[in-house]
Amino acid sequence: MTDNTSSSNMHTGALINMMNDGLLLVDSTGHVIEANRAAVRWLGDKITGSHIDRCFGQDDVSAAFHAVISDDGEEELVFRPNGSVRREFRLRIRRLSSEQVAIMMFDMTLQRNLEAVRRDFVANVSHELRSPLTSLAGFIETMMSGDVTDEAMRTRFLGIMDEEAKRMSRLIDDLLSLSRVEVEEHIVPDKRLALITLISGVCDSLAGSAKARGMSIVIEKHLASTKDAPEILGNNDEITGVFMNLIENAVKYGAANTQITITISMAETNTIQIDVTNLGEGIAAHHLSRLTERFYRVDKARSRQIGGTGLGLAIVKHIVNRHRGQLAIQSTVGESTTFSVVLPMA
Repeated sequence: MTDNTSSSNMHTGALINMMNDGLLLVDSTGHVIEANRAAVRWLGDKITGSHIDRCFGQDDVSAAFHAVISDDGEEELVFRPNGSVRREFRLRIRRLSSEQVAIMMFDMTLQRNLEAVRRDFVANVSHELRSPLTSLAGFIETMMSGDVTDEAMRTRFLGIMDEEAKRMSRLIDDLLSLSRVEVEEHIVPDKRLALITLISGVCDSLAGSAKARGMSIVIEKHLASTKDAPEILGNNDEITGVFMNLIENAVKYGAANTQITITISMAETNTIQIDVTNLGEGIAAHHLSRLTERFYRVDKARSRQIGGTGLGLAIVKHIVNRHRGQLAIQSTVGESTTFSVVLPMA
């Protein structure tokens, strides 16, 4: 009988760990007795034995738990953990006995992200495309009316129309990229990437643009010999996009005939820091905290002149968040600007 009971418990435990949803068993005092793998992944590997106040950190979770203990009912509520990556869970708390309470966790992040992305996409498209569409419509109407007889003027108008059409195309591409990253921001990538090789490839692809402005791109490595080829867990296209954006910005906004420096160094335990520094005008301090907002531009006219959509740094921020890294910006007006990315190593 004992062997059968032990075998049954093992099978039950295995089944519980196969669940995509989180499950915690809590005693009547609010301390976690047992947690399945999903719950551990979301709340941390030290939750067993911890009080639910420490696990969740929300007063309404504690209040719902005590309500269930008191009246033998069931409570449902929303739990949003603190952190750079926004997540949302639906909790269902149910009393199993006088000594045990079950807390189920249902991950609603993807559904919530899809709803938010759809809403933001519609709002951004309707707002940002209005200006180029109005401009295109005006030029088309003028040309169709036959008022433009000068060939030079027709050529100029067509050139402006071409630029506006290309700007709309870039804007839509960036909005789609941002939407994809936001939807999957809560999912940590798991492919191993050779970071220095990736960054070197980005520098090679931008060397021509830098040379055209008399600039050079230099990579400096400050790594221990055992970490000469650091790897991270990441999405190759997304991480490439991060450094393509940062280094391309350094080329566009740095002063001509200067050097762009990419410094790769060990940061805190098991993390690596990449600094992208350009020399030039710099950015005033009051702009720095807003640079990663979508459509925020320090100099709107200059940004549009060089083909910026105002979404590049917003995309960078969300990709870095998805990889559980950090993005920091430092700048001294008239001297230099440094974008720092810190990523956990594999």
